Amino acid sequence: MSEPSPVLPLRAAWQMRSFAEFWPYYLREHSQPATRYIHVAGTVTGLALIAASFLGGPMLALVGVMVGYALAWVAHFQIERNRPATFSHPLWSLLGDLRMTALFLGGRLNGELRRHRIGLN
Repeated sequence: MSEPSPVLPLRAAWQMRSFAEFWPYYLREHSQPATRYIHVAGTVTGLALIAASFLGGPMLALVGVMVGYALAWVAHFQIERNRPATFSHPLWSLLGDLRMTALFLGGRLNGELRRHRIGLN
């Protein structure tokens, strides 16, 4: 069985008209647990650095954004072998990442994955 083309899901993402349509796609693009862990680590670290920038200067905010995206993109390219949703829907991708992180930290992400019939590996 051949691997699915990373271009086809990206093309489908361009056709989505709402975050509600985008959310299940976003979860599928993060199907591997390691990807989700790395995303959460990047988001939490990025947000912490952004918060610290209010005391330590704007460079920390820039570093926070860079760390968050770098970790997420490494996970996509090395673990999921797909293109980050940021390329098709930057704002929805950010909202998806924040929602996924909140659900993960609140212990509710597995329920959301099950609800959308996405494997929990």
